[in-house]
Amino acid sequence: MTVALVQQSCGEDKDLNLAKSIESIRQASALGAKLVVLQELHAGVYFCQTEDTTRFDMAEPIPGPTSDNLGDVAKEFGVVLVSSLFERRAPGLYHNTAVVFEKDGTIAGTYRKMHIPDDPGFYEKFYFTPGDLGFTPIDTSVGRLGVLVCWDQWYPEGARLMAMAGAELLIYPTAIGWDPTDPDEEKVRQKEAWITIQRAHAVANGIPVVSVNRVGFEPDPAGAGHGITFWGSSFVAGCQGEFLAQAANDREELLVVEIDKGRSESVRRIWPFLRDRRIDAYGDLLKRYRD
Repeated sequence: MTVALVQQSCGEDKDLNLAKSIESIRQASALGAKLVVLQELHAGVYFCQTEDTTRFDMAEPIPGPTSDNLGDVAKEFGVVLVSSLFERRAPGLYHNTAVVFEKDGTIAGTYRKMHIPDDPGFYEKFYFTPGDLGFTPIDTSVGRLGVLVCWDQWYPEGARLMAMAGAELLIYPTAIGWDPTDPDEEKVRQKEAWITIQRAHAVANGIPVVSVNRVGFEPDPAGAGHGITFWGSSFVAGCQGEFLAQAANDREELLVVEIDKGRSESVRRIWPFLRDRRIDAYGDLLKRYRD
């Protein structure tokens, strides 16, 4: 299967952001991509750097104008498309939602981000209600997709539950970056940890991982922080954690990658981690902590 990852920078102009995404989808389709993955909240800036009630005006229902537009794009270019939108579910109820479009433009399924961070520069709990759709893969014409979003990528439980439900690959639309004032050695540690944990999900579950991050500097609109330099580095890892492709950390890039879905079967035969799980002894995982 040919997969395309769209790594782009974003600004306040929603139409321009979407136009850039659509042009990349067009290019990906011309290069033979059957699955195209966009980054987290690709229609706008990463507004969660501050707590600003006016930003809720950016949210839309699903289906809604932006999802209708993206559905038309998926149909026009004949691709399965993974997007990431700010969902207005009801007055005062909002989600960070991945929407998967089938190649005929219909919505194949949605996933609402489950793990919601609340850290300096990443005040997502102010905006997003945790998802209530569970860790359920989405069936498409290119396979069963385990779609999660950004902060979810740090949690092995989510990846495992997707794999246990038959996901053929894990997909993580992402918005993560550095505080520009961090020392270089800290920046390296953060990015390498981000890459390592996701490669580990591929190894532990015997399925590929597709991670798509945004890129470029976005200032703190309130001027209270130093802004975020999103580190790009979008990548695809194979079933044993091997790099199949990786984008640069400092520029927009369209990454087109071939994934051999059949490798999961052969890898799981020699590394049978699902077979050897001690499900009879994992009850304490449902506790917050073992005192």
